[in-house]
Amino acid sequence: MAEGSDAHLDERVYSPKGPRRRFFVWMISAIAGVIGLGMAVPLAGFVISPGLKRRTKRWVDIGSVDDLRAEEPKQLEHITTIKDGYIETKATKSVWAIKKADGQIIVFSPLCPHLGCGYRWDGGERKFKCPCHGSVYSITGDVLAGPAPRPLDALPDKIENGRLLVIYEEYKSGLSAKVER
Repeated sequence: MAEGSDAHLDERVYSPKGPRRRFFVWMISAIAGVIGLGMAVPLAGFVISPGLKRRTKRWVDIGSVDDLRAEEPKQLEHITTIKDGYIETKATKSVWAIKKADGQIIVFSPLCPHLGCGYRWDGGERKFKCPCHGSVYSITGDVLAGPAPRPLDALPDKIENGRLLVIYEEYKSGLSAKVER
């Protein structure tokens, strides 16, 4: 009797098959796929989009215009925030600012266009000099001597409420044209 009852149970346990069952499996799979795709697209955009964006350039306040004396270059330092993808860092940068006699201001990158090293202002000779390779520049940034392939790199600047604002940019060195890094 025990054997007969086990055989009877095996006949009743079965998995339904047929068009209705397949329809529900297909519908549940389709709905799960749509939900998964709906969640995957924004997630992929969130993960990938910062890597595709270029660095944003911001105006940085580097000081008061009143601190600049006419025809006297001054090296000004500022702290800038660099955002690259998900990484945000702060860096201390410097620029050379010159107020002309007519009040106009020119701001130069602190990097020599020849090899990217730092140059200095020689107040006695009234020239910018690069100690590494001997390039010499006028107060307006023009090349006076040395192997420098182009003048000093002027940076975008503007004045708002008596404050000098600059967009700090770096250019590739050794080229005759300004090419941003």
